[in-house]
Amino acid sequence: MRVIAGSAKGTRLGPVAPGVRPVSDRAREGLFSSLGELVEGARVLDLYAGTGALGIEALSRGAEHATFVERARRTAETIRDNLRRTRLGELATVRVSDALAALEGEGRAGRAYDLILADPPYDQPVEEVEAVVAAATNALVSGGGRIVLTRPSRNTTLVVPVHCRVAKRLEYGDTVVLIFGQDPTEA
Repeated sequence: MRVIAGSAKGTRLGPVAPGVRPVSDRAREGLFSSLGELVEGARVLDLYAGTGALGIEALSRGAEHATFVERARRTAETIRDNLRRTRLGELATVRVSDALAALEGEGRAGRAYDLILADPPYDQPVEEVEAVVAAATNALVSGGGRIVLTRPSRNTTLVVPVHCRVAKRLEYGDTVVLIFGQDPTEA
């Protein structure tokens, strides 16, 4: 696995921890091509961060800051290692936490994000994924923020919060990438 574009382009990321399913290079490339200029200067929240590949790609492409949330301490160390490899550590914060708890904490702290990336395990119960998407809408900047959610292509049935719309749906092998926005014409 490697960084696709930007300041850290071509940097190989460290080994994937057991049980972590990273988003493929091809899917990341398609996702970030679709997001385009929305990444430049963005404040990013990477939930279920795993290797950190999504948030690191955003930083490499010009995001201002990324907060990585990963519940497994050992996997969080992989993110820190990958930030060192890419020399992007000064633009990042790594938190060991559950995704929903982290979102609730960010909301209480009054933090808002331009881009929220969520790559939950494929076997995560749909009700939990829906709760994270609903909470993420409250952590977006008003008007222009986006939520990116990966799901298995075999099962993408979700209840979308009423004030959020699927702006784009991208499919890569067994992965579906959904981009939610408050105004789908801007994605």
